[in-house]
Order: sequence, then structure tokens, then C-alpha cells
Amino acid sequence: MKKSKYTRRRAIDCKIVERSKNNPGYCKYMITIAELDGTIHKQPAYGVDMQSAIARLVNQERTVKVEKRLHDYPFIVFLLWIALMTWPLAVGLVSDSPHMLLYSFGSIIVLTIVGGLWYNYINKK
Repeated sequence: MKKSKYTRRRAIDCKIVERSKNNPGYCKYMITIAELDGTIHKQPAYGVDMQSAIARLVNQERTVKVEKRLHDYPFIVFLLWIALMTWPLAVGLVSDSPHMLLYSFGSIIVLTIVGGLWYNYINKK
């Protein structure tokens, strides 16, 4: 492992390893990354071209950060749920019609659908 100092993380090298047999048009790349502390490591990434592979790698790392934050602070999800349940009251849609219940439960359904889509996005191969 080489050591070097950088002010931010950098992709310092990217080499094509092989073409995908299962997904035509995609390739496997080996990306060499220099961390802030100076350590250098290699990480595989897949994409149509190098730019796509690096973008996918960055997106994957961001997703892991968000997932870790939500796992560390589950209270954020609870506050989001409470906000979605009470937003019709905050906006001023208080009335005797059942629309307020429809908006509240509709918000919960939307939150559930978004959570399911996020879960599928995280666990896709």
C-alpha cells in the first residue's frame, strides 16, 4: 500500500478488467482510490464506460452513507411519519370532510411505497 496526502478523495487510476458476459455493453473496471489519510486501495465497479463506473461507485457509497445514518438514527423515520400524518393540519385543510383522513393515510401509503422502492434499490444485484 502506497501512502500519499490529498485534500480530498480521488480516483487516481481506472483500468478495464473484462467485458460482462451477462450484460452486453457493460464492463468491469478496477478503480484505484486515494483516501484522505493517504491510503490507497482498489475497488471494482461496473459500467458502460469509465465515467459510468465511477458514477455508480460514488452513488453506491452515498447510498451506504444514507442507509447507515437511517440505521443509526431511527427517530428520523418516526419524525417523518409524524410529519406526514399531520401535514394536512399544518397546511390548513381542517374541515368536516373525510379528505383530511384521505391525505393522512395517502401520505402513509406513499411513504410505504417509497420505502419499498428504496429497499429494492438497495438490494438489487
